[in-house]
Amino acid sequence: MNPRLLHTLLVIPIYNHGPTLRSVVERALNAGWPVLVVDDGSTDKGPDRITDLPCRLHRLPHNQGKGSAILTGAGLAAQWGYDTIVTVDADGQLDPEDAARLVEAATAQDRPAIVVGTRLMTRDTAPRASLFGRAFSNFWVRLECGLDLPDTQSGLRLYPVNFLLHLPVRARRYDFEVEVLVRAAWAGIPIFSTPVRVHYPREGKRISHFHQWKDNLRLTALHTRLILRALNPWPHRRLAGRATQSVMDMSLFHPIRLFKQLCQEHSTPAQLGIAAWMGLFLGALPLIACHTIVIVYVTHRLHLNKPAAVAASQLCCPPVVPVICIETGYFMRNGHFLLELSLDTTVYQLHQRLLEWLLGSLVVGPLLGLAGGLATYFVVRWLRTRGAGECDT
Repeated sequence: MNPRLLHTLLVIPIYNHGPTLRSVVERALNAGWPVLVVDDGSTDKGPDRITDLPCRLHRLPHNQGKGSAILTGAGLAAQWGYDTIVTVDADGQLDPEDAARLVEAATAQDRPAIVVGTRLMTRDTAPRASLFGRAFSNFWVRLECGLDLPDTQSGLRLYPVNFLLHLPVRARRYDFEVEVLVRAAWAGIPIFSTPVRVHYPREGKRISHFHQWKDNLRLTALHTRLILRALNPWPHRRLAGRATQSVMDMSLFHPIRLFKQLCQEHSTPAQLGIAAWMGLFLGALPLIACHTIVIVYVTHRLHLNKPAAVAASQLCCPPVVPVICIETGYFMRNGHFLLELSLDTTVYQLHQRLLEWLLGSLVVGPLLGLAGGLATYFVVRWLRTRGAGECDT
């Protein structure tokens, strides 16, 4: 056995994976791994199929979720003296032999790190839902912690046991694997990726317990919580490393350095489009005399391109966009537009106009942001494609 594998336990969380479980466990054992199967309350008697194999089996009394099964495995690994676990799904799509790639990537680092196996998914073989789900998850994780991870939904991962058990992760089901990456990034734990193979069975043969509505609602609630926490200036508890110096920290005393820092940010066309959307949306709000401050703060916390957002927000300068917002809000309240401009409507009723500006901006802002964001995306994409073509010639 490879000496580097001695302190790593392969954990396989299962829930009604009877048809594929034995094959996955056998491949893991043949690759030289010590194996722990955590049964998350299965009802198909699948675990009975591996009782003759030289692996450990731990049964949970009832179904608690994939996250709970992984944390249970981590806790047992700590008791048994393992400092690292590698998790692999039991549906047979991922090969336990590739876990060695994660161990090699982790041992190449100078400190404990999380390693995620990036599935080599192609449009020809991977289900469209899987491709979209991965891209969607990657997008939200980048907003929440600033990391460009290629596969935030992979079920093949390496975790340092001590860090995993001390992360304040609340999710316990499919949303666990997303939250643990964001919390780990906030805690200063390095996260790396390495490519791994993936096999998708024919339609109808794949074992999945993902509930389209229930689990998507859980993921929506999770990302809402994480975005709100990302916007909160209260510092995160760090388990490793040091906090990097924030751009906001140097703004008051080094404005020139701040400007250079902002201008050096590199973003994809999609990221620039999202930044433009955010700038236009916030620019439409009645944040009188503090638009730029709010935009820089929000884009900083969500890891968006600040110059793009600030530049887009200039399209919301008075009087056009504020008037459109006020008229929209007035119509929402009264069923018709405000056509009278007088001392009474502009001064004495100022508090009502501010309320209507706020209401209208919640409608106009997203729509204006959508138009500006799409325009930014396509223009930047066209310019970069054109520039690349000129370089080739």
